[in-house]
Amino acid sequence: MLRDITIGQYFPGQSPIHKMDPRMKIIATLLYIVMLFVASHPLSLIVGIAMLVLMYRVSGIPMKMITKSLKPVVPIIIFTSVLNIFFVSGDPLFQFGFIEITRQGLMLAILMSVRILCLIAGSSLLTYTTSPIELTDAIEILLNPLKKVKVPVHELSMMMTIALRFIPTLIEETDKIMNAQKARGADMESGGLMQRAKALVPILVPLFVSSFRRADELAMAMECRCYRGGDGRTRMKQLHYSHRDWIALCIMLVSIAAVLLLNRILA
Repeated sequence: MLRDITIGQYFPGQSPIHKMDPRMKIIATLLYIVMLFVASHPLSLIVGIAMLVLMYRVSGIPMKMITKSLKPVVPIIIFTSVLNIFFVSGDPLFQFGFIEITRQGLMLAILMSVRILCLIAGSSLLTYTTSPIELTDAIEILLNPLKKVKVPVHELSMMMTIALRFIPTLIEETDKIMNAQKARGADMESGGLMQRAKALVPILVPLFVSSFRRADELAMAMECRCYRGGDGRTRMKQLHYSHRDWIALCIMLVSIAAVLLLNRILA
């Protein structure tokens, strides 16, 4: 399961989405999230699914990456769907004793499930096609207006990017520690809830130690390279919007308009 988590990974490529300005990719991702939450009917989410498939096709990212990124959240989706199906009142479709499935509950369960799946897959595409350095620069530039209220924009964007970058590293480290503990005879899969929680202690302690060691090494490396924050800092690559960025923005705005129109028709 740990190896299936792909959040924070970057896959280099030469696709039009890879070449887009990272600022526009962040804006497009936010618009895509808005589109998913604006959709109030399961059929209107067809636009969101079509956009997701189109973006992955254009980016050249294998479709299997979607399934890998979605596996860890399947239990959450199932739990949310069950709650919506059995605990939302409305027009009954099926009733057996105290168990009642309503039309509204079923539609809400489908809506929430598809929305969560598209949300995670669409957000993952941002990190799949954007390098950590580009992501840091884009976040910093987009948050520049907050500098007027004394918000440390550069440090904030740097922390966000470093945290995102080290998710795959920590997952890999956790997997190694678990395999090492299992080789020493640790049992992490049997027993009750408290027993399993205690079995996690031999994993969490070395993981925290390793994380603090990596953080110290990273801080030392940044100091050796004379890193002193964002004041007076320049960029080797300047960001510029191109025609493909404006085309992507127009496509997202048209998609949101299409979702709003479908909501009106299906209401």
